Amino acid sequence: MKFIIALWFGKLINFLINIIDKTRGSNFSGEKALRIDGQMVAHFKGIDYDKVLFITGTNGKSTTNNLINHILKENGKTVISNLEGANLLAGVATALLKASSLTGHVKADYFIFETDERFLPIIYKQLPAKNILVTNLQKDQVQRNGDPDFIYRKLAPVMGQDVRLFLNNEEPRAKSFATGHDRVVTYGVERHSDSFIKKEGFPTMACPVCHHKIEFEYYNNDGVGQFACTNCDNHSEAAADYVVCDVDFENRRFHVGDVEFFMPYNVPYMLYNYAAAVAVAKELAGIGPADAAKAFGNFKNVGGRFEILKYKDKTIKYMRIKQENPETLQTCINIMAGDKERKMVCLGLCPLVDMIPHYTNTFYAFDCDFSELVATDVEKYFCFSERVCYDTANRLIYEGVDPSMISIADTEDVDTIFKEIDAAETDNIYMITWLHTYEHMQKKLHLEEKEDA
Repeated sequence: MKFIIALWFGKLINFLINIIDKTRGSNFSGEKALRIDGQMVAHFKGIDYDKVLFITGTNGKSTTNNLINHILKENGKTVISNLEGANLLAGVATALLKASSLTGHVKADYFIFETDERFLPIIYKQLPAKNILVTNLQKDQVQRNGDPDFIYRKLAPVMGQDVRLFLNNEEPRAKSFATGHDRVVTYGVERHSDSFIKKEGFPTMACPVCHHKIEFEYYNNDGVGQFACTNCDNHSEAAADYVVCDVDFENRRFHVGDVEFFMPYNVPYMLYNYAAAVAVAKELAGIGPADAAKAFGNFKNVGGRFEILKYKDKTIKYMRIKQENPETLQTCINIMAGDKERKMVCLGLCPLVDMIPHYTNTFYAFDCDFSELVATDVEKYFCFSERVCYDTANRLIYEGVDPSMISIADTEDVDTIFKEIDAAETDNIYMITWLHTYEHMQKKLHLEEKEDA
C-alpha cells in the first residue's frame, strides 16, 4: 500500500512539474516518493534484471549513457533511463515513476541507468542489475569521496559473479575488477596521434590490487592507457574485446574491427565512451558495430560539454569539466596544447560547492602537466573566478609563464570576461569555466543578436 501511495504521489508531482516547467524535476518526484516508501524502486513490476545496465565511474557516465540510449533507440529498442543525469537513487526512482503505469508496471526492452559510483551499492540493493559498466575510478570530489581507492572498496562487493562487467581495459582500477571474474567484456582505445607520455615528476598511481606502482607505457587520457603493475598481474590486455582504432581526428573517423564510424566529437576523451557504447550495444542488445555505426552520425551529446561560441570575429571553444578532477583538466590542457595556432587561454577554475561547508581545493591544477601548453603559441592567459583566480595564476607562474602574460579578475562577471577576450589580438579562444558562467555568456550573446536584428 505504501508503494501505491508513493507511486501516485510521485506521479502527481511529475504532472505538476510538467505544467510549471518541463525542463525541471529530474529527481524531485523520486526524492519525495522515497520518503513514503524507501524501498519503492524494488517494488516496480516488470523489470527483467538481465536487461538492466548500470553505468558508473568518475568520468564519462552521462555521455556513455546518452550514446547507448541513442544507439538502442535508433535500432528500434525501447529504453527507460535517467538521461537528465540525476544518478542517485531518487533519479532512478523518478525515471521509473515517469515510465510506469498507475499500478507500478514498467515496460521496456532495456533499462539503462547512469549511477553515482559512491551510491551504486545502495541503488543495487533495490535494483540488482545483471550488467555493470565501469568507465574509470579517479580522483574526484575529495570532500565526499575521499580517494579513488575508497570508492573502489565500496564498489568491489557489487562486482559478483552473477553480474556481467563491462570494463575499461586501460584504466587500472576498472580493469582490476576482471581478476577472477568469469563474465567480463573489455573495451579500449588504440594508441593514436594525441596519446602522450608524462615527463618525470608527475605522480602515477598505486595498484588497487597490491598497492605497488602502476607504470604506463603511454596515456590516451590522463590516468588511462596501456599499463602494468610493477608487482602483480594487474595489467591492460594487448587488445580489448572492443577496440577503437585507426583514429583520424581531422576527418572525424575511427574503426571498431573493420567497421568505420563517424566521430561525433573529435576529442580524445570521447573515444572510450564510443568504445563502451559499441560493446554494450552488441553484448547487451545484439546490435552489431555496423548497425551501431549508423547511429553515430546524428548523436548529440549532453549540452555544455564541448561547445563553440561566436563572439564578434572570435571563436570561443568552451570545455566544460568537473572542477574536482585532475584527469579532465589534463585532457583539456592536452587539447589546447595540440592546437599549434596562436591562442588565448581563459581559465575560470572555481571553488568547489558540492556540499556545505564549501571549500577551495586547487590540487587538480597542481597534479596536471601544463608544460606542453606553455610551450605553444599562447598570446595571453586570463585567470578568473571569485576565489581561485590567484591560485590558477600561481600554477602558471610555477610552470614558467611570464606574469606579464597573465591577466587576473576575481569575478565571473560575463562583461569582464568578454572585455578581456575583446582585447586579445587572436581570434582563437579556449575557455574552461563552470557551466552556469558559460550559459550566462551564451545568453548575453543571444540577447545582443536579438537586439541587432
